[in-house]
Order: sequence, then structure tokens, then C-alpha cells
Amino acid sequence: MGPRFACRRARQHSDLSSFAPAADYRRITVLTLLAIDGALCAILASFFLPTYIGTWPFPISALVAGVVNAALVWAALHWTSSPRTAALPLLTWLLTVAVLSLGGPGDDIVYGGAGIMQYGTLLLIALGTLPPAVVLWRHVNA
Repeated sequence: MGPRFACRRARQHSDLSSFAPAADYRRITVLTLLAIDGALCAILASFFLPTYIGTWPFPISALVAGVVNAALVWAALHWTSSPRTAALPLLTWLLTVAVLSLGGPGDDIVYGGAGIMQYGTLLLIALGTLPPAVVLWRHVNA
């Protein structure tokens, strides 16, 4: 601190102190909203999975889900130092995909189709989880 003010005691700088209680509530709120965004991303990606361009199946929502999940995990990494907590949007995304894979009332199904669309669910899970997993892996190994 130095002898700048000889008559005053040295105090701790405000930028060196821990988070204020309000900052903890903001952090929890933001992480909760990111987790809800992960669930919304899974719902939208699942419902737009059977899109077609002409007669060809074109599951662009699987690619978009991967990019959005990577962005959600990246944003969560800025609000927490724990990779487990930062993976919360990805975990809620996976949980929502798992719930949507169950049959609904009247045996309604979300995932299914003929031909190549039988593998749409696997494509959605692979393309939706690999980019955020790479973001987490790079953060842990950095």
C-alpha cells in the first residue's frame, strides 16, 4: 500500500474483496436463465428437426442447437468458475431431449420418421452436445 497517507490505516481495496450478496443473486439468476434457455433450445430444435428443402430432409436445427448450446455454455463460464455449473445449460438441454423422446398422451411422439429421419435424434444429440463439450474441454484444459 505504501506510505501515501501516514496518518491513516491501510484498508482493503474494494476490487480485492469478495462478491457482494447482490452479485451472488445475479449470478444465480443468470445461470438459471441460461438453464431455461437450454431447455427452450431443445424444444425448438426438436420441433424443427424434420424440416425439408424440397424433398430432401435438412435438419438444420441440429446444427443451430450445437451453436446455441456452445454459446450458452460459454456465457455460463463467464458467470461461474466451476465447469460443472457451467454445463448446466447443456444438462437441461439433454434432459429436455430425453423427456421429449418419451411417448406422450395418445402415444404421440416427437422424434421419428421414415428413411434418413430415423437417425435424426442421434444427429440432434451428436451435433447438439459436441460443440458445448469442446467449449468445456478447452476451458478445463486451458
